[in-house]
Amino acid sequence: MRKVLSSIVCVSIIIGLWAPTVTAAEKQVKLAENATSAIVIERDTGEIIFEKNKDEKLPPVSMTKIMTMLLIMEALEREVITYDDMVRTSEYAASMGGSQIFLEPGEEMTVRDMLKAIAVASGNDASVAMAEHIAGTEEEFVDMMNNKAKDLGLEHTHFVNVNGLPADDHYSSAHDLAIMSKELLKYEDITTFTGIYEDYLRQDSEDPFWLVNTNKLVKFYPGVDGLKTGFTQEAKYCLAATAEKKGMRIITVVMGAPSPKERNAQITSMLDYSFSQYETHKLYDRGYVMADVNVSKGDKKQVAAMTAESVSLLTKKGVKIDDVVERIQLNDDLRAPIEKGAVIGTLYIEKEGQVLNKTNLLAESEVQEASWWTIFKRTIGKFAVSS
Repeated sequence: MRKVLSSIVCVSIIIGLWAPTVTAAEKQVKLAENATSAIVIERDTGEIIFEKNKDEKLPPVSMTKIMTMLLIMEALEREVITYDDMVRTSEYAASMGGSQIFLEPGEEMTVRDMLKAIAVASGNDASVAMAEHIAGTEEEFVDMMNNKAKDLGLEHTHFVNVNGLPADDHYSSAHDLAIMSKELLKYEDITTFTGIYEDYLRQDSEDPFWLVNTNKLVKFYPGVDGLKTGFTQEAKYCLAATAEKKGMRIITVVMGAPSPKERNAQITSMLDYSFSQYETHKLYDRGYVMADVNVSKGDKKQVAAMTAESVSLLTKKGVKIDDVVERIQLNDDLRAPIEKGAVIGTLYIEKEGQVLNKTNLLAESEVQEASWWTIFKRTIGKFAVSS
């Protein structure tokens, strides 16, 4: 049975599991020596396992599309768009150079195929077409990207376009790209696209278009199912890659490698190191309902508070685990209206007063303001019970 909590209650529960987290990146490990910057994090906790120049501002090239895909996935979850929506290609979108799927002006594809083109073939044209479909113009979508970066606390990122083509004042860092990747991977559907090695677009046409993933590790490293490559002469070879093994998902980013072979080798070494040395202890999946929360003046008396993302703890392999304290803190004076997905509380996992993990709790459903008649009936009902 779920806990029912009023708006300011905190609950502490011993859940019999403690995993000391990684408090600092292990700089002494010899990884990514032939890269300008690099980082390794564990997805659920966001803990840094290794970093090198993680905050250096560099051209993110096509890894920019990590943020583009994140906003697409958010629009899908909010049902602003659906996978089957038809997306029309503008003259501007069709004019993009670099990696593309050669969209023609006026050509239409489903959101599903456009997302596939972005994730697998790094389609610059498809990225702009999707941006225009969601926001109306690329400029408006770029504003959304920068606002999302601010919401995520990314201090070393600024976008000028949606696809990463070279532009002044367009930059990011290994750390910020890892956090974008962490956010993107909340949406489990995304790896069904980024994990494709080869596929086709326009299959029913006379000229089907063959897609081959620019991330070769999808085929050659077990467990890799994303995320995004990038290259220009200035930025050199870049890759944000993710892999999952035995319930632990690792995110790695390399920027400024001298060759694709060296880029892949460095990512492989970072993944090998992480999976051999660390393990995660899963506590809750994303969307797990922690409590039913009382709501004042709503058309519903309660709303379920669910985890915003997977909740885990990270340890070195073989480290013994003890007890930790789970504490739920809910927003003060929770009143309608409440939007679906609004932050209504926080789940803390603590050990001896130290916060090991902090996760937002979100409203599972919308709560609208109650009508005066509903409030009147509730008031009468309270009087009837008390008398």
